[in-house]
Amino acid sequence: MLDCKKNLFSLQPGAHYLNCAYMSPLLKSVEEAGIEGLLRKRNPFNVLPQDYFDDANEIRRLFSRLVNADEDRIALVPSVSYGMGIISRNIKAGQGKKIITVHEEFPSDVYALLKISQENNMELLTVRPPVETYERGKKWNEKILEVIDGNTALVNLSSVHWADGTVFDLEAIGKRAKEVGALFIVDGTQSVGAMPFDVKKFQVDAVICAAYKWLLGPYTSGLMYLGEYFDNGDPIEESWLNRIGSDNFRALSDYANVAGHKPKAARYNMGEYSNFINLPILKAALSQVLEWSPPAIGEYCSSITRPLLPVLQEKGFWVEDVSFRSPHLFGCLPPSGISPDKVQKALKEKNVHVSFRGDVIRISPHVYNDEMDINRLLEALVAH
Repeated sequence: MLDCKKNLFSLQPGAHYLNCAYMSPLLKSVEEAGIEGLLRKRNPFNVLPQDYFDDANEIRRLFSRLVNADEDRIALVPSVSYGMGIISRNIKAGQGKKIITVHEEFPSDVYALLKISQENNMELLTVRPPVETYERGKKWNEKILEVIDGNTALVNLSSVHWADGTVFDLEAIGKRAKEVGALFIVDGTQSVGAMPFDVKKFQVDAVICAAYKWLLGPYTSGLMYLGEYFDNGDPIEESWLNRIGSDNFRALSDYANVAGHKPKAARYNMGEYSNFINLPILKAALSQVLEWSPPAIGEYCSSITRPLLPVLQEKGFWVEDVSFRSPHLFGCLPPSGISPDKVQKALKEKNVHVSFRGDVIRISPHVYNDEMDINRLLEALVAH
């Protein structure tokens, strides 16, 4: 199992940062890559035509390994909302009459689904979790499977619920979606990089990941897998970089001989994706994540929080059952009568950083956390 990697980061001494689901800190090595990229702009004559493509191609290769995909099916996007814009733009008429998502899904997903449903006269069906907490995750997954039928056009959800860490059974949901001919779109932002992900096993048509959380990368950077359904689709932008022959800078204005979009996912790359500062950061971050491996990262996170959970449950906190709780991100509800505001104040006093999503306390450690961080978290949570 991995040991603690706190020394590889520059976290402020005395801060107990258990909030990677909000934003990851940068590794020291990743900072150095970014500084090198920034300084490169001092002398732009050193930026050569191939530099517009080389880092991006390497990043596609790295991300393809994380999701078990072919690298030519990976696009560089700035955000989940951009990726969902691609989905929205390419839903074919007659695909079906029902879109399925889950309760309190991330807003960037939901706003796109509302647009799709309105423009295509579809019903947007939100599957709520059961009220009872016993086997909540199991029953929630069962409810999702029950509503997927022959009238379903699209199923869209996060691999791990962004607010409370509930794990959705992507293999079962993907299988059911394919049985009825529905598209299966996954927001992988809160799991890819900390849990195994397999686009073939899960039978997804697209997966979108913002990079600034579990991929340890910069903001305004993301990656997207697109399956065969999108091979000849309509991109959001008509970027010159996404055209066949774009590496020949002397012939860029020879429009009559432009052969069209590059194949597969390359047509969907964001404009100016060759960001000479962000891409070195992202490349260094993805390389480190792959070296550690998502299963090992998840195992480490699970191991350091394992002693915490029975104590919280004994004190009356609700935590999802282990079978449907992600190893790196989980939510807990304070006991009845305990104000979340009081808990938030106690955490601040201990310099413990987590997120609150509604009444749920969202805890999301990474390999830079250690036993001291967990002890301070526990002290704050049980103070009342």
